[in-house]
Amino acid sequence: MIDQSLLLLFPAVMAFAAAMDMLTMTIPNRVSLLLVGAFFVAAHFAGLSVQQVLEHVGTGLAVLVVCFVLFAFGGFGGGDAKLLAASSLWIGFDQLPTYVIGVTFAGGALAVLLLVGRKHFPEGSLNAPRWFLQLQARESKMPYGLAIAAAALWVYPQTVFFQGLAH
Repeated sequence: MIDQSLLLLFPAVMAFAAAMDMLTMTIPNRVSLLLVGAFFVAAHFAGLSVQQVLEHVGTGLAVLVVCFVLFAFGGFGGGDAKLLAASSLWIGFDQLPTYVIGVTFAGGALAVLLLVGRKHFPEGSLNAPRWFLQLQARESKMPYGLAIAAAALWVYPQTVFFQGLAH
């Protein structure tokens, strides 16, 4: 029973992170911390070996270093960097290239949607919720957590985590 609950934890947390980023343009630290903490519990129930756990931790650390560099040069937000690193723990090295490609394509699609939306519906032209108007603002950044979550949900069923928890 707990295996199935853990199977849904990662997608639920990623969906929450995407919603928070879209609504508030921030991803709370507790989201990334929850992913990291739950990783070790889920690894036990998924039947991952110590070597597999260490490989996943190494993947998360490597992604964190790359994201830290991107953050330092202004190419990435801090919440996005932490979310990408924490989610990479769950994705693992074997699916990391697919995950990065997915994040890239989802981010590109999101950027196009925002640019088209900002062009066709300029600020002040819509009577919409505040969070939507914030997305429309030209000076507003892109909620990249949406792209990260979309790619994570796309890749997750292919991971050893999913396979271990689903069976």
